Amino acid sequence: MIAPMASSPELRSLPAAAPVLAALNADPRVWVVGGAVRDLLLGRPVVDLDMVIEGDAIAVARRLGEALDGPVTVHDRFGTATVIAGGHVYDLASARAETYARPGALPDVTPGSLSDDLLRRDFTINAIALALDGRIEAARGAFDDLDARVLRVLHGESFLDDPTRLLRLVRYATRLGFAVEPQTRALADAAVAGGALATVTPTRVGAELRLLLREPSAVAALAWIGAWEGTPLGIALSLDPALAERALALLPGDGRRDLVLLAAAVRSVPAVALAARLDELGFSARERDTVVACARAKGIEGRLAAAGRPSEIAAAVRGTPVEAVALAGALASPAGSSAAEGAARAWLADLRHVRLEIDGADLLAAGLPQGEAVGQALAAALRARLDGEASDRNAQLTVALAAAAR
Repeated sequence: MIAPMASSPELRSLPAAAPVLAALNADPRVWVVGGAVRDLLLGRPVVDLDMVIEGDAIAVARRLGEALDGPVTVHDRFGTATVIAGGHVYDLASARAETYARPGALPDVTPGSLSDDLLRRDFTINAIALALDGRIEAARGAFDDLDARVLRVLHGESFLDDPTRLLRLVRYATRLGFAVEPQTRALADAAVAGGALATVTPTRVGAELRLLLREPSAVAALAWIGAWEGTPLGIALSLDPALAERALALLPGDGRRDLVLLAAAVRSVPAVALAARLDELGFSARERDTVVACARAKGIEGRLAAAGRPSEIAAAVRGTPVEAVALAGALASPAGSSAAEGAARAWLADLRHVRLEIDGADLLAAGLPQGEAVGQALAAALRARLDGEASDRNAQLTVALAAAAR
């Protein structure tokens, strides 16, 4: 540990820290740790705070929650708690030491010192603690590595104890633009080659993968993982960065960027196997179905290429998530515009929002009996509306009734 340093006024400048300082009155047992301190020292934005308490973290969390009028969630097994207030998330943990019964297992936790707590962390740059009263402590080499912009593990068994650190290595390196220290890279490569990630429950791997997919640097991160030997995530990843960027350029604001990127990387995986693995990784049913639909984008591309009229474009992608249409458009146009890419763009930007000014009640009021004919008539009116042949309510009603008569 380095010696305590002079007080750091930067902590007081953080919007997330000001309420804590007021509520806890610079309690000397409370330390801000991890990514928040790292990003503060790098001059990067800080939104949420992780805190280590030299004592009872749950008691401090309840005190903080009461002062900030925010809910407190307690995790008894690890002696941790979370407080949400003022748009910020505060994770509090008692200083602890960790041991691992076997590679990939959840840690066994015992009370420890601040030094113990820092040394249990993933990388040196995340093993820096800043007290509310301004003192600062860090693991050996943490500041040197921060200055050098390198990622280094704290001990040689790090990736074996917790193999999800392999995914965090990729996430931090691509997000921060940091290099990986050579010995750390060698340890990571050996852990991947040795199947370390298979020792972790799939849901833990999935949780880290979802965090990685939400990063602005996710394209680079997926390309990195795709270069690993074998299928360490239990699923083959192979990402074409240019394809991913084209799909993201087509994706509308209500689409899921993370799911498009994952789908672009798993297009070679058979649908049944893909769905099963996504379930194991803890993806929701909606996320799973979206990624599987995206993985079938080649077929969607073919239907889009054959569509001419707007109603045919809408029929080609009926029931298809926007993410899959964006990926289909990207597949269709590797070197420029194409009919399928243009059709995808038209549907994403405009056609999917087209609605009728009539509904089933209007047809029933006009004398059409209840039954399948109502749905068929509305479908005919929508086709006409899409093709510019029934722009107002009366025209749509006329088309619908004529279709029902036929």
